[in-house]
Amino acid sequence: MDWISSETSLSTRDGVSSQIGLLWQQVRAPLLVPFLRIMVVLCLVMSLMLFLERVYMGIVIAFIKVLRRKPEKKYKWEPVKDDLELANYSYPMVLVQIPMYNEREVYQLSIGAACNLSWPADRILIQVLDDSTDPTIKAMVEQECRRWAGKGVNIKYEIRDNRKGYKAGALKEGMKHNYVKMCDYVAIFDADFQPDSDFLMRTIPFLVHNPEVGLVQARWKFGICLPFNTPPLTLVVTKYVIQKGVQIEKYINETSSVRVKNELPSTFKAYRYQQHRWSCGPANLFRKMAVEIAANKKVSLWKKCYLIYSFFFVRKIVAHIVTFIFYCVVMPATVLIPEVQVPIWGAVYIPSTITLLNAVGTPRSLHLLVFWILFENVMSLHRTRATFIGLFEVGRVNEWVVTEKLGDALKTKMSSKASKKDRFRIGERYKLHFMEIFVGLYLLFCGWYDYSFGKNRFYIYLFLQSMAFFAAGFGYIGVFVPNS
Repeated sequence: MDWISSETSLSTRDGVSSQIGLLWQQVRAPLLVPFLRIMVVLCLVMSLMLFLERVYMGIVIAFIKVLRRKPEKKYKWEPVKDDLELANYSYPMVLVQIPMYNEREVYQLSIGAACNLSWPADRILIQVLDDSTDPTIKAMVEQECRRWAGKGVNIKYEIRDNRKGYKAGALKEGMKHNYVKMCDYVAIFDADFQPDSDFLMRTIPFLVHNPEVGLVQARWKFGICLPFNTPPLTLVVTKYVIQKGVQIEKYINETSSVRVKNELPSTFKAYRYQQHRWSCGPANLFRKMAVEIAANKKVSLWKKCYLIYSFFFVRKIVAHIVTFIFYCVVMPATVLIPEVQVPIWGAVYIPSTITLLNAVGTPRSLHLLVFWILFENVMSLHRTRATFIGLFEVGRVNEWVVTEKLGDALKTKMSSKASKKDRFRIGERYKLHFMEIFVGLYLLFCGWYDYSFGKNRFYIYLFLQSMAFFAAGFGYIGVFVPNS
């Protein structure tokens, strides 16, 4: 009887396997193969668009560096001069806006930096726009404003009864106050930015002497504190970002030396939320403003093409979509469906060239390039999702999750050492991210299939990329920040 039962069970399993195999063959030829071929063509077209845009930007940057082009050569710049008759009235009135939302760790730094700006005291107005929902934090921010007001600083503390429009709504509401009407220019700093004291002295002249200039934006310089228990992959990624920032900073020193200190996200969760905003926002703005930009008669055709096609469409939409869809979905799928192949120029030459063009400005970080590529592909999952949300205005399109700022508090929080066992405990410190785990399993399966049966030799890349997705999925990217 046992023998008969085993034979029946084996026969049933063989029957199920045969049915699955037959179904796969029936679906693959008429449906999957044509669909995958279409996807390969679309991805190759997007890759070419991205490739040409990166080549163009590389030429522009090389042109600027060779000719040493500086803003002062194109725009008139000279310091605002003192006038004995006009006294401080020779300086324009400047409004400094600081939007805040529960910024417990950085409110003192940002308010202090704004209040220490070098500008005549009677020609500057600091406006703190506090949308905090925590009463304790609101009280601390208000008290800080009163402290600076006691020192003679012209500072206003403003709140509202809703968060409509989030940060943009707070800035718009701040402009409705009567005292703002006397101001000539507006300087805006996020709560995690601390401008140098000479920021206004170096930027306002561009606006004063060039009426056609409507905006002056300073470059970022990054600062971050990492704790003793930082995961290794986080150290690699952060080191690459910091070194990239140093190279950018060196280049900016040759063109415009105005920089403002900013804080990098200290946790993977904060970084994911930040990247969601930075991907969803431009895509949604493209949806809403592309037609209006194209119809604007005051903007030249060249500038319209650059803004709509190059800046928005290629950099903010195509770049995210092709990175994830092509390299993490379509190319691995061709391993399972060998009837569809990706030409070597699309699979190797173009992405390698794009990567090298991106790495030109960071030669000291070339040894980290592979890790950076793997990490960027992981993040492309969230960027692609956010891009589609912005384009189609669904889901979290209007969600504004503020990036958590830590300021100098991380040094204090991490000063007490944790045990080695506690340091890597997943339950409390690391949250499982199932989207990354699912993609990691898919890539791992494709890599195994290619290694066992395929001829593409993609398995080396697929195995490495799956490990990167698993590292993110199981929480080994980012740092744990204690609550107390």
